[in-house]
Amino acid sequence: MKTTNHDLAPKKINTRGLPHRLWMLSSGVAVVFLGSCSLLPAKTFETRQSQTQAQRTIEPNRVIVPPPIISSSEDPNFVVKVVQSVGTAVVRIDSSRTITSRVPDEFNDPFFRRFFGDGAPQPRQRVERGSGSGFIINSSGQILTNSHVVDGADRVTVTLKDGRTFDGKVLGEDAVTDVAVIKIDANNLPTLAVGNSDALQPGEAVIAIGNPLGLNNTVTSGIISATGRSSSDIGASDKRVDYIQTDAAINPGNSGGPLLNARGQVIAMNTAIIRGAQGLGFAIPINTVQRIAQELIANGKVDHPYLGVQMVTLTPDIKERIKDKAGDRLNLTADEGVLLVDIVPRSPASVAGLRVGDVIKSINNQPVTKIEEVQKLVENSKIGTNLPIEVERNGQTVQVGVQPAPLPVRREG
Repeated sequence: MKTTNHDLAPKKINTRGLPHRLWMLSSGVAVVFLGSCSLLPAKTFETRQSQTQAQRTIEPNRVIVPPPIISSSEDPNFVVKVVQSVGTAVVRIDSSRTITSRVPDEFNDPFFRRFFGDGAPQPRQRVERGSGSGFIINSSGQILTNSHVVDGADRVTVTLKDGRTFDGKVLGEDAVTDVAVIKIDANNLPTLAVGNSDALQPGEAVIAIGNPLGLNNTVTSGIISATGRSSSDIGASDKRVDYIQTDAAINPGNSGGPLLNARGQVIAMNTAIIRGAQGLGFAIPINTVQRIAQELIANGKVDHPYLGVQMVTLTPDIKERIKDKAGDRLNLTADEGVLLVDIVPRSPASVAGLRVGDVIKSINNQPVTKIEEVQKLVENSKIGTNLPIEVERNGQTVQVGVQPAPLPVRREG
């Protein structure tokens, strides 16, 4: 399943078509459509470092308090115990799909057939293979992994740590969050306990288990480097996920495997790395994974709310560039907000009367200044239910009610 990306994908901006479309001048402006580990383009992240360090004073008979991780486990080798406890619930997933090359239409024309006959090109087939990781959530054989691990697969094979192999059935997959559910015909399987990803803090110890680069049952460890990384932060604007960042080593093949806390609870699903970066891995919070998985198990799919707008975070610099190009054709008075630069025809946004040049100031009475905030509020809205949106239009405040529709999808044939 692939999304049409109308509400998600970044897009370079052209300067033609005003006033029907509002285009920016700089290709560096982040524009977002709302509506094996993934290898993302190289992107540089900057981490803030404190410029000052507190002076430490040695006090006699001072009681040194060990870090919470060791305090809770009372064992500096807690990673070993976690792996021994839950490692059997992590699986390898191999997938394959047959790709048939398309013969140009010209060769199907009778004119060409008369000359080429049986010598005309014939469709060719090739088999694409991939592998990733997953983890068992139900003793009767339900397994979670990434959507991109099994996307379009003709056959899915699941291998347990003890060497047993099963054919897997994809119960459902959601490309927008990159979550999929597989079922194998087995019982009494080991499972992973689930933690709470909403309570995570940077600096917590984490453990990753998976099959990177085809090396089965590989264990790496590190810490949570950051939480709440938006999809646009990491160059994956076609997704609707706030990622957990970790420095635990993650490589191609770790996709779909668990990220565990010190108690052996799964707190995220490993999913993405950035090309050329070292020490940067990203995982989908388990609370998001669980919510999506429940819908996939129940319905086989997930419907995401869709407006049908293309937007950019408005800054004073972007405003000046727009005014220089658009001149009197656009009366842009707002200094911040989310600027609509395109409206998809016949989309919910178009039907509701949203216009190119509108600046979204609030959604459902919650102020917004960034595209990520708009995405979250739309994702949390209900399909078919009126969503109040306040926009600034030509210096005036306008209230618009939009009824989100299901995000259009297309399937590969």
